[in-house]
Amino acid sequence: MNQTTWRSPSNIALIKYWGKKGNQLPMNPSLSFSLDKAFTETTIIFSGGTDSNKVDVSLTFEGHKNKHFEDRIAKFVNSISEYIPSLKGLRLEIDSYNSFPHSSGIASSASSMSALALGLVSIEHKLLGQITHFSDFQQKASFIARLGSGSAARSVYGGYSVWGATPDNSLFSNEYAMDINDLIHPVFKTYGDAILLVTNKEKKVSSTVGHQLMESHPFADSKFTESFKNMELMLEVMKKGEQQDFALLTELEALSLHAMMMTSNPSFLLMEPQTLSIINKIRDFRLQTGLPVCFTLDAGANVHFIYPDKDVKLVKSFIESELLPYCVQKQWIDDKVGLGPVRLT
Repeated sequence: MNQTTWRSPSNIALIKYWGKKGNQLPMNPSLSFSLDKAFTETTIIFSGGTDSNKVDVSLTFEGHKNKHFEDRIAKFVNSISEYIPSLKGLRLEIDSYNSFPHSSGIASSASSMSALALGLVSIEHKLLGQITHFSDFQQKASFIARLGSGSAARSVYGGYSVWGATPDNSLFSNEYAMDINDLIHPVFKTYGDAILLVTNKEKKVSSTVGHQLMESHPFADSKFTESFKNMELMLEVMKKGEQQDFALLTELEALSLHAMMMTSNPSFLLMEPQTLSIINKIRDFRLQTGLPVCFTLDAGANVHFIYPDKDVKLVKSFIESELLPYCVQKQWIDDKVGLGPVRLT
């Protein structure tokens, strides 16, 4: 039996991208770190198909057939077969599950599409003994993942990565993400991330729709300009290990993202009352303790509470006493900066 299994993490963006152009290309660069506990595990069994011009796909998600997901993945796999021609004529049986609620604002598309992309590039490598079009396995997996979900481009790397071209670094690309751990001060590499689950329900407005609304957004150009500037600042801050500036810049980017949602036409609001309560609690905690803790938000209501590992005892005590009452059934994910995808077969 020919099969491959990958476990790939979600990631949380610190510098956000919101708005796309062309074929899944970002309007501004983004910077994120991969998580450890929040991941997708995907197994692909591949065999001969019935049509040499297409890829046959069947999908099981979390133990059940899901026609919507299957159709989406089949369309995606066939669309990227021009970059992996050896997939044509194959039948792929895909089985996938998440360690966290999907479509609730924890970037499930990032983990799922990166796990899938890593599996597809592994199949190419197994069949051909080489990676076509790209010299680097991760780079090609990032390129393929990006075509399915922009943020997935960053999930093929452990630690910190950047996706999107910048004026100051000729190596950064809109086509794929890059590992930037060599540019990051060691203090940030052991940060914790408490993912506070305000809701485990599917969000009301998808990220796809949100990106589309940026095309006619009255403040889009200002947001893109701000994010380019914030990227430059964040890289400098993280190189020097300036934790308080890191915290303030991370929060600024998170709130700017949600400001775009609230001022689009039509406007939408993904934060819940509990989200705001948690934000205010975290800011008060930082003011009272002087610790360089901060929050960030993805495109959803759940809050990522980011903190230095050395302060873990005080932070967890604060979470349990002050923040869990705002979480659905007091649920949270005790996560941290992760090491990246793992091949399990």
